[in-house]
Amino acid sequence: MRRFTPRLVLLVLAFLSCSSSSPRTELHRGQSPFTLITVTEDREGRRYLQFDDSGALQSVVWPGQPKKLELAYTRVSMVALAFVPKPQRVLVVGLGGGAMPMFLRAVLPEAHIDVVDIDPDVVDVARRFFGFREDARLKAHVADGRTFIEAKRPAYDLIFLDAYGPDSIPEHLGTVEFLAAVRARLTARGAVVGNVWEYPPNSLFPSMLRTWQAGFTQLYTFEVANAANRIFVGVPYPEKQTRQALETIANKVEKAQGVPFDLSALVVEGYADATTRKELTGQVLRDAPAPVAPPPAPESKPAPPAP
Repeated sequence: MRRFTPRLVLLVLAFLSCSSSSPRTELHRGQSPFTLITVTEDREGRRYLQFDDSGALQSVVWPGQPKKLELAYTRVSMVALAFVPKPQRVLVVGLGGGAMPMFLRAVLPEAHIDVVDIDPDVVDVARRFFGFREDARLKAHVADGRTFIEAKRPAYDLIFLDAYGPDSIPEHLGTVEFLAAVRARLTARGAVVGNVWEYPPNSLFPSMLRTWQAGFTQLYTFEVANAANRIFVGVPYPEKQTRQALETIANKVEKAQGVPFDLSALVVEGYADATTRKELTGQVLRDAPAPVAPPPAPESKPAPPAP
């Protein structure tokens, strides 16, 4: 029998209040090459994206209102703009319903934004049901996130990694070797932002935290209220980013970019410097070693002729 801790009960109740606040009508249900995709809509017009039958929400979008970020973790992810307030190039790995790239397009009208998702049906559903629209500055790519990052291309000021599930972590997107490739694709003052689930339900959380510590010079984490998400921000430079300095920048970003929520409060309430946190129990995640080919069989010598 599964034991429910008080924290887990709180998270379950928070999820149920978000996912079941009003009846929803099913708009789409189909099997992609990777997962079952379901799209529903509530009476107020919010649209919900879910994968498989677990009930977990992948995206909640108000079509036509890109600045309205419904899920708390997407709002907290925007603390990235306190680290890089004026990014010129942005990469988002994991499209979902397109909430984050559409928000970034709305508040950063001059930035070039690439979005990568391995599932072509997810990209199609985002276009058909969630108002995701590409233009000269916002492009979607159907590709594996690691393959896309490892290809030669210009560096990015911000990279968002939103491809981790509650208990399904793509192995090749969680290792220190992958983070090294991400860091290599980053500008000198850039930042990498990851949406990582805590334990429970993610049993790999301590190892993912250790791996991000190993992958970046500085690491900061931000709590998401009443949720199991934790937002990681890794940077490649040694200068400390204090809570107060980030709060000041976030205040300026709110006014300059028209951010419709209290970004500075999310910085202040969630901030933690995790660069040197030592009490972790996990191990650094690494790529599996390449299989070693067996040595060639010795050549057989012909038998000597019979006397």
